[in-house]
Amino acid sequence: MAEKTLDDLFLDTLKDIYFAEKQILKALPKMARAAQSDEGKAAFLHHKEETEGQIERLQQVFELLGKSARGKTCEAIQGIIAEGEEIMEDYKGTEALDAGLISSAQAVEHYEIARYGTLKSWALKLGYTEAADLLDATLQEEIATDAKLTELGEGSANTKASKKRA
Repeated sequence: MAEKTLDDLFLDTLKDIYFAEKQILKALPKMARAAQSDEGKAAFLHHKEETEGQIERLQQVFELLGKSARGKTCEAIQGIIAEGEEIMEDYKGTEALDAGLISSAQAVEHYEIARYGTLKSWALKLGYTEAADLLDATLQEEIATDAKLTELGEGSANTKASKKRA
């Protein structure tokens, strides 16, 4: 059995985040439909468009490596998305739904931030500077999305969710 290298780990992790992004792309329209506020709907639809661009960037990274863009099942993202679907089901029609959706979306963002930060670091270590630039572009989008979600939650969703019903 050949010894595994950082190159192997980089490619495996790239496949993992590629799979994750494809799953996220499927989940975002459902989240947009479930969101009660117009701001929440718009945020999820905007992130869907960003995710499409992020998938294209990942395809470019695969191309730079001379590999075909293929995903590898990512159990972590499947679990995070399943939790989001549970919130959509359990809190449907309640004041807390949007706060729960934002929380789920932030769990996704934090996973992505961790993955893209690691991939960027490894790409630089491996001398894949063009790939590192592509990964960093996505990392910056994920960080910005997380900040927007925090603002959305703190601005209205959490307040609305905290009000007691009469």
